[in-house]
Amino acid sequence: MPGGRLTHEDRRRIAAWLADGLGYAEIGRRLGRPTSTISREVARNGDPGDYLADHAQQAAGHRARRRKPVRTAEPVADGQPTEAVRGFVDDFATLLAATGLPRMTARVFVCLLAADADGLTAADLVRRLRVSPASVSKSIGSLESMRLVVRQPDPVGRRERYVIDDDVWLRAWQADTGAHSEVATAAQRGIEIFGADTTAGARLGKMSQFFARISEQMSGSALGETVMHDALTVLAALVHAGRPLTLGVLASALDWPRDRTAAALEAIRRQPAIADPLALRVITPETYALTTRPDRLSPAQREALEMHLRDRTP
Repeated sequence: MPGGRLTHEDRRRIAAWLADGLGYAEIGRRLGRPTSTISREVARNGDPGDYLADHAQQAAGHRARRRKPVRTAEPVADGQPTEAVRGFVDDFATLLAATGLPRMTARVFVCLLAADADGLTAADLVRRLRVSPASVSKSIGSLESMRLVVRQPDPVGRRERYVIDDDVWLRAWQADTGAHSEVATAAQRGIEIFGADTTAGARLGKMSQFFARISEQMSGSALGETVMHDALTVLAALVHAGRPLTLGVLASALDWPRDRTAAALEAIRRQPAIADPLALRVITPETYALTTRPDRLSPAQREALEMHLRDRTP
């Protein structure tokens, strides 16, 4: 399950995709895992050229058996956290609430942050925070939507446990990056509706540039070299064609599978800064073209260029 430990089948897929030349980011996307999970898995078991699924599975089993019990991080007495721990949870939750996180959600998050590696069940959270099950359920839902918490099966029962794992900060970072990119894309659509030469269009243009810049800076290499390279190749193909192309035509011309081509187009759509100063235009659900970003030129600049072109027309 996404967020849990890699299975033998996961490792077989990783081995096959490495053999096909896929990068860590693309493999992570197909498995629904962070890129860091794939890179660590391969690094622990050799390198992309000699990764073997059976060997990796055996090594993972040996590591699990060798793992020593972790000292309990949260001191408890009679199943309840001590006064010092309760104070820490409340104080830290107050700080997080000041950033905009709901108070109850912040308390649940800090309680999980201070828990053991196996996490806590909903019943554990109800007991330790002395709140209702409904409050815990709502807070867990909010944390999952922000990708700050993952669910894992309870090895000794049928309940689920909630865990803050090693990849939580990467997931949260990527979620924020995606949100900023979506805001930039939405602002671009607004410019097309209102027009770049209107007050609303100019305002949306500045907003789009701001959030696209933040998204680009935050994402860094989050897309991975493979997806980024594919996105740039698709842009080059659309520029070379000079006319709208369907997903099928692009895939055929590039000699790529449809899902690889679609992933490159989705990367451009989600991170408009990739194509800057151009913009991907979706004509129909599977037909694409390139246009200039409407916010890159002021109305006066566009008018001057159009006038210059008219003057040169025979």
